[in-house]
Amino acid sequence: MNAATDTSRARPARGRIDKQQAVLASAFTVFARVGYAQARVDEIAADAGVAKATVYNHFGDKETLFREAVRSLADRALAANLAAVERLSDGEDVAGTLRDVGAHLTACYCAEDSRVLRRLICAESVQFPDLLDLVDEVSSRVVRMLADRLARLALAGALRIDDPDMAAAQFAALLTGPVEARSRLGTRAVPEADLRTVSDAAVTTFLAAYGR
Repeated sequence: MNAATDTSRARPARGRIDKQQAVLASAFTVFARVGYAQARVDEIAADAGVAKATVYNHFGDKETLFREAVRSLADRALAANLAAVERLSDGEDVAGTLRDVGAHLTACYCAEDSRVLRRLICAESVQFPDLLDLVDEVSSRVVRMLADRLARLALAGALRIDDPDMAAAQFAALLTGPVEARSRLGTRAVPEADLRTVSDAAVTTFLAAYGR
């Protein structure tokens, strides 16, 4: 009896989470397509396959829905970038590891969701200036983690780095600068081969400054 009751209680909770995620995904799609001002809650509800009232029950109003949709995508982008940096560990092939990490970071930066997220936040930054802080926080956390990994490599004698924070910021700039130009400020996809080219060039320049 207790097991059956527990199962029946768990199903509605799971269903609620699934509906929230569906609404957030649809909201991001609609906001990215028409902008915040032109987006309609009934359109988002229809895209998510839920009733309009369900959207309001979960998020209250359109402004809250917009903020939560942006935050959800930012959280996913952060997780993907941190997973890429985690690949940077101690080892003999520092150049190869840096190229691998660089390729994954550029792939994260050029992913469709990430490009759309940056364009959407820039478009709505006047009305929602606090969302710029959200993007900055994602970037800062990635660079801080990268600095930590570079510091470890320096302690192991694999790199010559006095200021890991500066080195991390420079490595990130060597990656994002070229891909931002190739993507025309995030308006088009960048081929994987080009991402590898950017990553290889970034590592070559980085090791010229910091390599042993």
